[in-house]
Amino acid sequence: MKIRIMIAEDERLAREELVYLLQQETDVELLATATNGRELLEQVDANEPDVVFLDIKMPELEGTQAARMLASRKQQPLIVFCTAHEEFAVDAFKLYAVDYLLKPFEPKRIQETMQRVRERLVKAKAEQTAPSKRSKLLVEENNRLVVIDPATIVYAVREERFVQIHTQTETYTTKMTLTQLAEKLQAYDFFRTHKSYLVNLQFVSELTPWFNGAYNLTLKGDARTKIPVSRTSAKDLLRKLEE
Repeated sequence: MKIRIMIAEDERLAREELVYLLQQETDVELLATATNGRELLEQVDANEPDVVFLDIKMPELEGTQAARMLASRKQQPLIVFCTAHEEFAVDAFKLYAVDYLLKPFEPKRIQETMQRVRERLVKAKAEQTAPSKRSKLLVEENNRLVVIDPATIVYAVREERFVQIHTQTETYTTKMTLTQLAEKLQAYDFFRTHKSYLVNLQFVSELTPWFNGAYNLTLKGDARTKIPVSRTSAKDLLRKLEE
């Protein structure tokens, strides 16, 4: 997808230079430019850019003032400040700018800035699409519906045609599959250590090597319950525990 960029710059030469450099990026779509802060606010409403390259010193409304006004909006673009004055850098980053570019612009610095922009946009998209945490989990057990707090689930294990859900205080048996349970708990810190086990990583105490690259996982608590970790899951689990 194209990254929609707007430039707010009152100096014609600086504006044209920035336009040229950004046009070298294949995933950039340049929108209408603005020559002062007031015009920028109007253009943002009309065009909804992903990013604004914003000159700090502009007539009518300075860049930092315009950035503060944009930050209060529901749909706020990322900000990259542009200026000839290095002393404004601290103020720029206080406003959570993605980057701070000094004039005259250097092609390599523009490339670095665009990489930061891409990373921020990817992160923002991931946060928007991340599943929301359920405050309650509804589980059918013996013709009744039980309400469970997902955060209290320590682990779940498949036993023949049923799944046992072990919380800190109770154990529930349900016909729900382990895959279905994992989907409902994906916003929480659960991991499929084995085809028959789903574990809440918040309750992991230690890992000990077993054989052929497999591990045993020990859970917190007086019971010191041990859970098998398959060889195929071990690397992903170790990576997950280091996050």
